[in-house]
Amino acid sequence: MFDHFVWEVVICPALIAVVIRLLADRLRPEAAAIFLVTSLVATAAGCLLTLAAFALKAVAELPFAASPLHISDAYVRADTAREPWVSWLSLVLLVAALAGITRVWRTHHRDAVYARRFATLPVAGDGVVLLDDERAEAFAVPGTPGRIVVTTGMRAALDDSRYAALLAHERAHLTARHHVMVLLVHLSAAVHPAFRLLVRPFDYLIERAADERAATEVDDRRVVAHAIGAAALVSEHTHRAGSLRIAPSRRDLRRAGAVPRRVASLIAPRRARSLLPLLIPAAVAAFSLAWTAECVLDLGQLLAAAHH
Repeated sequence: MFDHFVWEVVICPALIAVVIRLLADRLRPEAAAIFLVTSLVATAAGCLLTLAAFALKAVAELPFAASPLHISDAYVRADTAREPWVSWLSLVLLVAALAGITRVWRTHHRDAVYARRFATLPVAGDGVVLLDDERAEAFAVPGTPGRIVVTTGMRAALDDSRYAALLAHERAHLTARHHVMVLLVHLSAAVHPAFRLLVRPFDYLIERAADERAATEVDDRRVVAHAIGAAALVSEHTHRAGSLRIAPSRRDLRRAGAVPRRVASLIAPRRARSLLPLLIPAAVAAFSLAWTAECVLDLGQLLAAAHH
């Protein structure tokens, strides 16, 4: 079973992290966001299940745990006699991963509870909650129904065309359920340290996906680019006095540091890009799940053989 640990906990996570880092900014963001998030989640699930399998093996190696189940603990230990540490390391890593997942989920739940406050606020004719605040903020608040919140400071900073582009961008977040993608990425990042390197690339990718959807809706890429740049500038200026900090996942959905790249991508002519490179992360994810299934099967066979 040691080979499964090497592939599922070391090689596949590192490989998928490298592949996604290389591809995230080189593909059409609308398709890449869904495809790459799915590949990441599948690989993370494979890693987590493999850790769980080895953790179960670690428990079966304990005499007081194996005896009531009529399992030979010595037989189970012999399977990884050359690497006696692997089962216990997996148990430690599993506990750490589950603790991280719990932490991420609690943060998500707290944000969701806080977001419910916006459900009762009055909505303007354009479906926007307009807050009377001089600081410039605009963000999408997921929920049922979803809300777009804009401060009077942001509204005053944009002309009508740029304001419409900004709303189209925020609507794209809600329509495409980008908050779910963000949550899945953060849950995956809690499973393996290598996946933490992907949080910011995914933030950027999701923003780019919303930019492209907005450009399609308003039918003017330059207007969207100008809106993004103007909103970022005025928002940065007002943030010097402090942020509102009222938007769940605003930190995840808006990264000012990536604004110049986003603007440049919108201004540049849109090129046709092949989706064939997406087969690479898909292949890694499929391989990971296949090896996970074999690992679980091998564990079942090991425990069956150890039964007496």
